[in-house]
Amino acid sequence: MAKRHRSKGLTFIDLLFVVMALALLVGLLILVLPRRRSFADRMVCGANLSRIAKAMTLYANDYANELPRASSPGSTWGQMADWMAPDRDRAYGLQTDGTGGAATVSSCFYLLVKYMEVPPQTFLCHSRTKERGVTEFKLSTYRLRDKKLTLADLWDFGPNPSRHVSYAYQMVYSSHKLVLSAEPNMAIAADRNPWMDAPAAKAKDFSLFMPEAPPFKGTADQARQGNTSRHEGDGQIVMFLDTHVTFEKRPYCGLENDNIYTSWEGADKVRGRPPILGSQPAGANDSLLVNDPPAAR
Repeated sequence: MAKRHRSKGLTFIDLLFVVMALALLVGLLILVLPRRRSFADRMVCGANLSRIAKAMTLYANDYANELPRASSPGSTWGQMADWMAPDRDRAYGLQTDGTGGAATVSSCFYLLVKYMEVPPQTFLCHSRTKERGVTEFKLSTYRLRDKKLTLADLWDFGPNPSRHVSYAYQMVYSSHKLVLSAEPNMAIAADRNPWMDAPAAKAKDFSLFMPEAPPFKGTADQARQGNTSRHEGDGQIVMFLDTHVTFEKRPYCGLENDNIYTSWEGADKVRGRPPILGSQPAGANDSLLVNDPPAAR
């Protein structure tokens, strides 16, 4: 009867197969893990905006169906007078008759902290690649005039709110009110606007952005230039008026292919005109999601 030979160890061929298998496994992990992490980041960011959306709806139910808009109806977009003021008039710098004044975009979000008890950390885009220069707003970060002040006593995310808010919000300092009865599929919040400076990064170059959608004939890479810088530039988390939140690969995802980060340029809604401080929507259905520029040092 023939005897079965037992191997005393791995042969060269065996080792070669092991090395090839490990190389293949590592290659797959390199491809799969970033996607899994990116998906997880989007889930966290989406959960934040979903929470904000629900809080906005509750807020609007208490304020004549109008979504958060800080200051008075005649106020403009700008630096607040005093984010630690003891009352509303002094916070926004209102006139004695209640008119005038200025407020930041972030102070609209802060109304949800002040009245709806939404935690400040909800307004940060949590990603494995943390946004430089952006941190959670905490009372301990600043020297408050009154040590007894709480989050509910303040009016904004500190003197430089851009450092504590990652998300862009509809430009509400205009003649167009943002109310619950507006178009449900209108985009009203999203990741940071790519055409505005961030705390530690300059705005993108608008000339490099060219949509793929008609009448434009841009390439995929040129179209990606219009995305927020968050989420590896692959797209943006967008919140709509009916409170649904989705990941959109292109910024022209609003009503009639409206670009959510620009205002209409005549009949052009897909590319549009990038915002500056003081920009306003061109119409009631024009999504113009902006964030405050960093405060001057």
